Amino acid sequence: MTKEIISTNEAPQAIGTYSQAIRKSNLIFLSGQIGLDPQTMTLVDGIELQIHQVFKNLLAVIKSAKADKADIVKLNIYLTDLKHFSLVNQIMEEYFDAPYPARAAVGVAQLPKDALIEADGFIVLD
Repeated sequence: MTKEIISTNEAPQAIGTYSQAIRKSNLIFLSGQIGLDPQTMTLVDGIELQIHQVFKNLLAVIKSAKADKADIVKLNIYLTDLKHFSLVNQIMEEYFDAPYPARAAVGVAQLPKDALIEADGFIVLD
């Protein structure tokens, strides 16, 4: 099976040499999303709004892939300040249902466009 490029205008267009997501067989690889508003391609203000926007962007790509958020098996979260870890957990509960995907949260020095958070993930379809 060849790889399928997943793309939607409901999430920010790629700001580099990558696709929003790639499907190969029953696997979907979600590229990192930062808190860019897909209409303006500008970063939303503040950590709370960026967390919400990241999850909205990921869910838009997932929908475009004809998958469901329940199909996510792994999320990776990158934060420029790990003091926001509990806020990520709190907001994530608004977008995802238990049982939650496996997840990593990593502190990083810097993200594209000076974003405060980025997330990517993996989906396995039945």
